[in-house]
Amino acid sequence: MKAYYDARAREYDEWYEGLGRFDGLDRPRWNDDVRELERVVASLPPLRTLDVACGTGFLTRHLRGEIVGLDQSASMLAIAQERVPRGEFVLGDALDLPFEDRSFDRVFSGHFYGHLESGVREAFLLEARRVAPELVVVDSAARDDRQDEERQERVLNDGSRWEVYKRYFTGAGLAAELGGGEVLHEGRWFVVVRSG
Repeated sequence: MKAYYDARAREYDEWYEGLGRFDGLDRPRWNDDVRELERVVASLPPLRTLDVACGTGFLTRHLRGEIVGLDQSASMLAIAQERVPRGEFVLGDALDLPFEDRSFDRVFSGHFYGHLESGVREAFLLEARRVAPELVVVDSAARDDRQDEERQERVLNDGSRWEVYKRYFTGAGLAAELGGGEVLHEGRWFVVVRSG
């Protein structure tokens, strides 16, 4: 996965912005749901937050409070640091977080949890709960045109092809999987759950 995200870093935001390979896709009310997602993230109380798998900082920039972003891709982190100059960004492993217990008030993660297979999900949740009492997860909403769990081929602008594991969630299903929580947003494209 590291190689895939390193390769995708420069074009990652095209997915959110509807550019490049995503231009012209039939995604009804996509922009509305992206704006609502940004609003929900910005409405979280300002806390010392660790954004795990922060990527390019597309959502990180909306978090308030003291922000630390972590990602395994140096290419993603370079973009995030430029986008969120007030944040601190750390190259690291989401399954072995390089922080002391209770170093943060919140762990935030956008579009990462849905790529974790069984066993790895549990390891991530243990690490997230170790470093913070609250966890906020943003991921893709369950849809009629997708299986809840699937392997997808992703094609980058350079034509390279990658296989990615992906899951889709209902708000209630994600909350239950996180051990309970509050559904902050459940739109056509995204779900947001706060647990802890």
